[in-house]
Amino acid sequence: MYSTLLTSLEENIFTITINRPDKLNALNKQVLTDLNAVLDEVYTNPHIKSVIITGSGPKAFVAGADISEFSGLTKEQSKALAKAGQDIFFRIENSPKPIVACVNGFALGGGCELAMSCHFRIASDNAKFGQPEVNLGLIPGYGGTQRLVQLIGKGRALELLMSGSLLDANTALQYGLVNYVVLQEELLQKAKSILAIINTKAPIAVGKCIAAANAVFDETKNGYEVEVTAFGDCFDTPDRVEGTTAFLEKRKPNFSSGGLS
Repeated sequence: MYSTLLTSLEENIFTITINRPDKLNALNKQVLTDLNAVLDEVYTNPHIKSVIITGSGPKAFVAGADISEFSGLTKEQSKALAKAGQDIFFRIENSPKPIVACVNGFALGGGCELAMSCHFRIASDNAKFGQPEVNLGLIPGYGGTQRLVQLIGKGRALELLMSGSLLDANTALQYGLVNYVVLQEELLQKAKSILAIINTKAPIAVGKCIAAANAVFDETKNGYEVEVTAFGDCFDTPDRVEGTTAFLEKRKPNFSSGGLS
């Protein structure tokens, strides 16, 4: 269905694997097109409750953008390319369903930006993160300058952006860029174990958690107002009734809402 992606759906967890191992899963136009299309499936398929994004093979999550496609671009074309990538990554960041990056190997340039657009990240012990665009006379264009500051702080982010240096998995964990570091063979299972728990929660409430947390970094929104509105929206759902009733009856809730609003 997708020429550069492999997908599978098991127990409501949708796994998206970027499948260009001979190119270390570099992001070219087709990968971005396929990512945009697969997000339509994520947003609309009620059987998908949560998502994993990973890379094919043991060496790389995504080793960067496909630099061969940069040749001959005009200034305006390069700006359009960056905007298109940002728009796709915004769709990941704002998905009402949790999307986790399982970073196996290199997550450089656009790959690091893709990982950072996910709601959180789990790394294999051989993972490497970085924004080495300065080595090409460029800066990140898919949101990397913004999300790296948000995730690890301005000072550390600027050092990485200006030096092009890489972070190993344990340093990324120390900096708060990733939530866990595990052996490579345990990577997907770690993500699935977390998502299996999240999938038992009220889907609308999960989506509202994402929206409210994202509002922290959106200067056009008042995060506290977003929270109040989201709280009210959740209150007026069958899941809230089921959740509070189950709590009072001392049993596990059985959430049934298939859609998200």
